[in-house]
Amino acid sequence: MQSVQVTIRDIPHSIALEDHVHKKAQKLDHFYQHIQMCRVVIDQTQKHKHQGKLFSVRIDLAVPGKNLVVNRKKNEDIYVAIRDAFDAIERQLESYSRRQRGHVKCHQEINKGIVARTFPDEGYGFIRGIDGTEYYFSASNVSHPDFDHIHVGDSVEFLTKIADEGLQANRITRERNNHFVADAA
Repeated sequence: MQSVQVTIRDIPHSIALEDHVHKKAQKLDHFYQHIQMCRVVIDQTQKHKHQGKLFSVRIDLAVPGKNLVVNRKKNEDIYVAIRDAFDAIERQLESYSRRQRGHVKCHQEINKGIVARTFPDEGYGFIRGIDGTEYYFSASNVSHPDFDHIHVGDSVEFLTKIADEGLQANRITRERNNHFVADAA
């Protein structure tokens, strides 16, 4: 990191506080090594005796092609406000770094199928996917409506995961125009 500028307003100057901010700022290099400038402003936003003192922390971070800003972190404890502000800027920096590397979060594909069998007394059932694959599901995997309202032949949407016993359906929701006769397979 090239430079860290710390400004403390309306608070008595403290070398320990400034050192704490510098240490936090140096840790940002772990998340992104091309930080050009870091400016931290700490001030006291409220000075009311009955409502407590709120400390505000603003962080401006310059990285190639973008400026990252955190400016709404307030707390009665100045060190908690600093921690929260640096946590927020770390999340922004991680996200920026992922985009720079081309790593984008992918969402899992939603599958469609038909409820093939249910065992209401045991609290589980099976869904036959469009490709004919069967997926196990339990009552805890049903999102909407609840397990008692899912019936054989209902058209459902779900996410899949590989469990110890095989393929499993998660986050099962019944489609709106859901009930049609399932093919005998």
